[in-house]
Amino acid sequence: MRKNVLGRRRVLATAAVAGAGVALVETVAAPAAAQAAPSPVQNVPTAQGALTAQGTVDPLHLLRRATYGRTADSEAELRSLGVTAWLDRQLKPTSIDDAACDAVVARFPLVSLGITAVRNGIRKGAWDAMQQLGTAAVARACWSRRQLFEVMVDFWSNHLNVTCPSSDVWDSRPDYDRTVIRAHALGRFADMLKASAAHPAMLSYLDNRSSTKDKPNENYGRELMELHTVGLVYSEADVKQAALLLTGRTVDATTGLYRYDAAKHATGAVSILGWSHANATAAEGEKASAAFLDHLAMHPKTAERIATKLCVRFVADEPPATLVATLAKVYLDNKTAIAPVLRALFTSAEFATAANAKAKTPMEDIVSSVRILGLGPDATGTDGIRALYQILEKTGHGPMRWEPPNGYPDVAAAWASPSGFVVRWNAHLNLAAGWYPKQLTRKTPLLTQLVPGALPATYGALVETVVKSLIGTAPKPEHTAALTQFFGKKPIDPLKAKDQAVTGKFPHLVALVLDAPMFQVR
Repeated sequence: MRKNVLGRRRVLATAAVAGAGVALVETVAAPAAAQAAPSPVQNVPTAQGALTAQGTVDPLHLLRRATYGRTADSEAELRSLGVTAWLDRQLKPTSIDDAACDAVVARFPLVSLGITAVRNGIRKGAWDAMQQLGTAAVARACWSRRQLFEVMVDFWSNHLNVTCPSSDVWDSRPDYDRTVIRAHALGRFADMLKASAAHPAMLSYLDNRSSTKDKPNENYGRELMELHTVGLVYSEADVKQAALLLTGRTVDATTGLYRYDAAKHATGAVSILGWSHANATAAEGEKASAAFLDHLAMHPKTAERIATKLCVRFVADEPPATLVATLAKVYLDNKTAIAPVLRALFTSAEFATAANAKAKTPMEDIVSSVRILGLGPDATGTDGIRALYQILEKTGHGPMRWEPPNGYPDVAAAWASPSGFVVRWNAHLNLAAGWYPKQLTRKTPLLTQLVPGALPATYGALVETVVKSLIGTAPKPEHTAALTQFFGKKPIDPLKAKDQAVTGKFPHLVALVLDAPMFQVR
């Protein structure tokens, strides 16, 4: 049974347990404020500082940004391989055995089906396939070993957003995820952009399927430029010209598949953002629009926009201009290939010195909690995974559910909601205690996992061990004192095996650490 646990916060009404030095007070607004601005989280300790002795990126910092959350295994792997080899491996996801996660995703069979198979397998207009897709996304985030790939799938799902679930893509959204986003997430952006422009999900979502030479619809042409590529540098004339050029790209009403209908294409010379084409015949209209998409993908403003969004995602809410410029050049020099851009980002000085400058989104918070607590998927079935998805719905961050075409925001202020934090706080304790979702599994008891070896001799040592296991670094003395106060103890007080701190109340200690900004930094 799910527990309501907010009352326990009153025990620490004025104690500074947050790693950012923010007092945890009765009101739920305090943690929200702590995450709303980048500055309070700057002083969270790291294992080795911003840079290691070898001058490379701190492994803990890299894991917080390039994955959905550190685990003991992922940290051990990174330290064993080294930053360069680990990053190279993550940038080649097919080289990583992910059979265990694949087996979990296979419990959502509609996710792997193409459009025709979905249409043949479920009732017309039903949301079954879309609901399975969203839930499978949670499973992949939690348990895939191809972590950077999954992070980038989420990034591009927001950049080229097609809301899921949404009635007009009931049959095509899983195929869009597989053949557009997942197929190109670490490939070339130009290829992804063209794939999206020839997919029923995007053409339905942004109305291009109904756009004809007689009644052109400007929605897709506008968002193609404003959101997907160059940004707000176009004119209204550019929008009208783009809408005309993109006519003919439609969806077959019978099959639900993409087709180019030359009879609907508007011919005539076009000039858009400094690019021109004769567009002389309807038969060549699809090729003409593809050339326009290539032009947009290679436009300097597109390079700048994508570099900026990657910096916001991986570096800071206020992206450093020097790094944006560097990454934009890498993007153009590599003909829109994404992997070289990511390699340049993660090995940059700006990235290394931005440790603790980002706050987790709700999805990252819940997923990273599952990962660090060592929770596994349901032994059979999908009820536990579905429950995780429902928790994310309540936080306002269900995968792919953002309704506007611009995708979820990725800055701290957007998620500084008191009600959202209440959901997250309660989820932390429910997960730590095994109350909800009760179907999730674990190989090792929580106490044994987080406090390996002999029981610490004092309350302070217990807190320090738990914090190190969850965060990767030791807490400050004042934070240790605040956390021991939860049990009515001092750090020097002796700890006994039958004490509530290591029996009934141990999950509460774990949840308090997960609640604190020292866990909430990304």
